[in-house]
Amino acid sequence: MPFFSLAFGLVAAITQPSSAADIVLAAVPVTAFGLWAFAPNVPLAAVSVGVVVPVVVAQRSGQLEPVMFNAVLLAFAAARWSRPLGAAASLGGLAAATPVLVALVQDPMEVAVGIWIVAIVFIWVVGRAVARQERLVVELEGVRRQLAEQELLAERRQVARDVHDFVGHGLAAVMLQVTSARHVLRRDLVSAEEALRSAEEVGRRSMEELRRTVTLLRHDDEAAVAPPPSTAEIPALVDQARAGGLAVELRMRGDLARISPGTGVALYRIAQEALANAARHAPRAQTVLGLELSDGDVRLVAETSGPVATAGATDPERPRYGVIGMRERASALGGDLVAGPTPYGWQLSCRLPLKVDNELAEGDPRRP
Repeated sequence: MPFFSLAFGLVAAITQPSSAADIVLAAVPVTAFGLWAFAPNVPLAAVSVGVVVPVVVAQRSGQLEPVMFNAVLLAFAAARWSRPLGAAASLGGLAAATPVLVALVQDPMEVAVGIWIVAIVFIWVVGRAVARQERLVVELEGVRRQLAEQELLAERRQVARDVHDFVGHGLAAVMLQVTSARHVLRRDLVSAEEALRSAEEVGRRSMEELRRTVTLLRHDDEAAVAPPPSTAEIPALVDQARAGGLAVELRMRGDLARISPGTGVALYRIAQEALANAARHAPRAQTVLGLELSDGDVRLVAETSGPVATAGATDPERPRYGVIGMRERASALGGDLVAGPTPYGWQLSCRLPLKVDNELAEGDPRRP
């Protein structure tokens, strides 16, 4: 702003020579804009007086008309940097009144009052538009940062759920096999060796899943990462739990190909966590894992019948992150999940949509 004002003053002094007093008056708006630009405590209202008064007085002789562009600068500054509309309109009105005041002091009148008023009002409107656009940019940037933070938190929760699922399931299976091996170690070496071999296989699979998740976190090239699990792998999951000593039965009804990949990952992880909980809290109970498809939904039910250890009996300090993670998975896909004790043991019921909107391409490891 001060440099524009200086340019207007130089053009006026060069093209329309005038008295030394008028040249000094033409320099006053430059000083006013300079103080306002470089001294943050100078109010724009004071600058307005330092601009309008010298411009009007300098125009009494009809010379130095380019100095009136300072009124245009004042209108733009008022619209751009005066946030309250009332203050911006008041200062803009003062700038628009400058040509009228000039016409009153000139004799004869030589200034085109109407053209100058139209120009000042137009620049004021442009300044308000620029100010509004910049406010929108700031607001959009704030929203973008909030969305980025929410996305980061969602990814962290997703990774935490995945790690909890496969590490918890793997450790539960390994502990079950190691416990079985310890019980039969002195009586049946073959069975003990078999149980330890199963524990080794489960541990290796858990390490592979952990390595896959860490690889996904470390590399940007997700195409090289193995695809996530699906509902087609649930039977193998049940076989692993059965090999670990858990009495579990799988009942499936419907065409699994109808299930979208995003829903398939969630069903696999929920089934994995349900079997891990059964192995951890009810290793001597009977568990039935059911998967049934309807027109637009798929329902997963895990029902355990038999002695079940309550969370408080096993570890009163342990929060139920497994149930929380399963509910988050179901809710993220527009489904619901209910888990709780029954008169005969424990039951988990989950309903998910067959198709999930806005999914990533099939096999993309970034799926939830």
